[in-house]
Amino acid sequence: MIRIDEEKGRVFIEEDGVEREVAMDSPEAFRRISRAWLRAGWDHKYVYSFTWLGRPIIQLPEDMLRLQEVIVALRPDVIVETGVAHGGSLVFYASLCQLLGTGRVIGVDVEIRPHNREAIEAHSLFPLITLIEGSSVDPEVVARVRDEIDEGAKVLVVLDSHHARDHVLAELEAYAPLVNVGSYLIAADGIMGDLAGAPRTAEDWTWNNPAEAAREFVRRHPNFAIEAPAFAFNEGSVERAVTYWPDGYILRKR
Repeated sequence: MIRIDEEKGRVFIEEDGVEREVAMDSPEAFRRISRAWLRAGWDHKYVYSFTWLGRPIIQLPEDMLRLQEVIVALRPDVIVETGVAHGGSLVFYASLCQLLGTGRVIGVDVEIRPHNREAIEAHSLFPLITLIEGSSVDPEVVARVRDEIDEGAKVLVVLDSHHARDHVLAELEAYAPLVNVGSYLIAADGIMGDLAGAPRTAEDWTWNNPAEAAREFVRRHPNFAIEAPAFAFNEGSVERAVTYWPDGYILRKR
């Protein structure tokens, strides 16, 4: 539990019945306040309030800006995303591909609702987007994704469909072979592990979440490691991202 005294610039942290205080300008205060802000944002569905080039994008803006840094550094030939929803993330990636002059996007979803498909297909960036409907872990669907990717292409994968641990683990196993050394599998929304008890959550989220799948995957595959990308620019004292994707960046090391 935390209390904030804005006037004095102090944060009071209570743990095991003992309260201590830290300065507002300390890294710990920023981390604690950010964690509370993320929880409050979840409670109020904050991420359901943004669009990108006209399409709803249900993501924490900081996560997308950090991912933009990764995309600019990697310049992938193909970005694969499982979980299409309204298509905002696909349009976001496609806009970066257009600006960079390289890359295209593949979106996979078990159900692409007709109104969303119509809007995505009508978008000016749709020529850079391929939609594949079907379960992201269906071997036939995975094969269709693989067939869309040229041999030797640099691939980045974002997993943002069904967030149950076993499903995400199956996705990681299915899409890992597509990822090149130096690129990433990204398991979105590991913050679920910190949200049990909040609105719209389940008790099993403490273990049944994408971050647990990521940890299990790297235990099985030593050629991958959970390794958040370094900030591309940082003149401040914050060293860790404010994110819905803790332990979500899985780097292929070899």
